[in-house]
Amino acid sequence: MSQVRELETTVEELKHLFSPRAATGETMLLNLGPQHPSTHGVLRLLLELDGEEVVSCIPDVGFLHTGIEKNMEAKTFLKALVMTDRMDYLNNMGNNLTYCLAIEKLCAIEVPERAQVLRVICAELQRIASHLVWLGTSAIDLNASSILIYCFRDRERIMDLFELIGGQRMMTSYIRPGGVWRDVPAEFPAAVESFLDYLPAKLDDYERLLDKNPIYLARTIDIGIVDGDEALAWGMTGPALRGSGVNFDVRRAMPYSGYENFEFEVPLETGCDVYARYRVRMREFRESIKIIRQGLRLLKPGPFITSDRKFAPPPRAELGRSMEAVIHHFKYWTDGFPAPDGEVYVATESPRGELGCLLAGDGGPNPRRVHFRTPSFNTLQVLSWLSKGYLVADLVAIIGSIDIVLGDVDR
Repeated sequence: MSQVRELETTVEELKHLFSPRAATGETMLLNLGPQHPSTHGVLRLLLELDGEEVVSCIPDVGFLHTGIEKNMEAKTFLKALVMTDRMDYLNNMGNNLTYCLAIEKLCAIEVPERAQVLRVICAELQRIASHLVWLGTSAIDLNASSILIYCFRDRERIMDLFELIGGQRMMTSYIRPGGVWRDVPAEFPAAVESFLDYLPAKLDDYERLLDKNPIYLARTIDIGIVDGDEALAWGMTGPALRGSGVNFDVRRAMPYSGYENFEFEVPLETGCDVYARYRVRMREFRESIKIIRQGLRLLKPGPFITSDRKFAPPPRAELGRSMEAVIHHFKYWTDGFPAPDGEVYVATESPRGELGCLLAGDGGPNPRRVHFRTPSFNTLQVLSWLSKGYLVADLVAIIGSIDIVLGDVDR
C-alpha cells in the first residue's frame, strides 16, 4: 500500500506531465523500476500507457547520487582523482583522463609523448570494454542471452590488461596529472597485440548472430527514431548521435592527448533507430582496434610522467638515498600542489559521448569548483520524447540503444 500511495503522490505532483486521459482513468499509470533489470542501473520510469503503447515516460533519477563533485572540492586535486573512477563505472580510464586533462590545462602541465600514447591506448581499450558490456546487456534485454556470456568473456581479457598495468581491474586511477602512474611492464604491448588479434573474429561472430537475425531486426529497425536535428536539439552526443547521421566526435573535432596523430574513421549511420545505433558501435569496435595498433607503433621509450617535480612524485629509486626526495614524496601526497586562480573546460569522447570537466582553482591545493558534463545525463532526457507511441517492449530496446550508465547520470 505504501508503494501505491507513493505513486499516487508522485502522479499528483507530476500530473501536468501526463495526458488529460490519465485523470479520467482512460490510461494506466505504471512504475517501471527503480529495480528493473533492463535499465542499466537504478532508474525509475513513470509510464502512462494506453494498453501497451507508451503515452508518456518520465525518467526519475537520483537513486545513485553520491555528491562526487562536491566531495572532490573538499580534497586536493590529486586525492580527488580516485572519485572519477566511480562515476561512469564503464569508463574509468576515460574519467581519469578527462579530469587530468583539465588539471593539466589549468596548471599548464606538459605531458610526455609516451604518456600521451599510453593514455590513448588505455582509453580505446576502455571503449572496447564498455561497448562489450553494452552489446551483451542490450542483447539480453531482447532475449539474446548467449551474446552476454561471450561479451563478458572477452571483456575479461581487457580487465586483465588493466590489472597488469594498474593493479586493479576497474578502479585503476592509472592516468594521473602529468602522465600515468607508472610505466607499463615489458609484456604489456605483446599482451595487447594478442587481444587485438583475438577480438575481430569474435566481432564477426556477434554480427553473424544479430545482423540478419529476423527477431533482432524486428525489435530494432524503425524503433526509437530520432533524426539528426532532433538529436542535436536534445543534446545527444556519441554513438547515439552518430546513429542519426551527425558527424561529431570529440576526438576528431577537438583532438586531445595526441589523437590528431591517429588515423581513424568516425562511423555514421542514417537509420536513426535502435539498429543504426547498434551498427555505429559495432563499427567503432574496429576503429578502436585500429587506433590501438597505431598507438603500439608510436609507443617509443621515454618518460611516463612530467619532469616538473611540482606536479609529480620523485622517482622511487631516489627515496632510498635522498632525504629531500622523501620530504618531496610526503608533501606531494599529503598537501598536494596549488593550482592558479582560473577556470577551464575540457571535453573528451567517452564511449557514450561528450564527457566534459569544468575545473576551477583559487590558488590553493583544492579545486574551487568541479563539474562534469556527462553524456548519459543529456542522452537520458530524450527518452521522454523518444518512447512516445512505441510499445513497452520497445522501450526496453530503446533504453539499451542509448547506452546510459546511471552512475554517469547521478554522480
